[in-house]
Amino acid sequence: MPVDVALLSLDNPVFHTYVLTASLMILKLMLQPWMTVYRMLHIKGGFRSPEDARRSPMNPQPDASQLEANEYVERSRRINLNDLESIPAFLVAGLLLVLVEPSPLLAQGLMWGYVVARAAHFLAYITAQIHDIRATFWTLSSLAVIAMIVCVLLRVL
Repeated sequence: MPVDVALLSLDNPVFHTYVLTASLMILKLMLQPWMTVYRMLHIKGGFRSPEDARRSPMNPQPDASQLEANEYVERSRRINLNDLESIPAFLVAGLLLVLVEPSPLLAQGLMWGYVVARAAHFLAYITAQIHDIRATFWTLSSLAVIAMIVCVLLRVL
């Protein structure tokens, strides 16, 4: 069954929403490592590889302690790993959802709900909130992706 190219047009409100939300999530995914790099350079530590603690123009006074885990840096790394576990599934699920022509209101609610839940998860993580708060926002984002895929499956089965 060929795909109607009108589905992949910005005139389609579901695809338009997907393009916006996917772009925001890709931007988040690509900027988070920069936060980690900033934090490593800011404290001159939290490095992972032995060669990172060698003398270089960016590290003129290397020290073995630079290879020790640092919570300030590790927190950013954990956020990045969480993004890597979550955002790719959203990108695929969202595109599949566009292709099955869902209700625009439902699709937009799920996609924006995902983005808002991920933003709240980031804020909870970066400010060291308790696990229950982070888990709540993670759960909401996960349920949004699951709902997208259920919609896709119901349409194609």
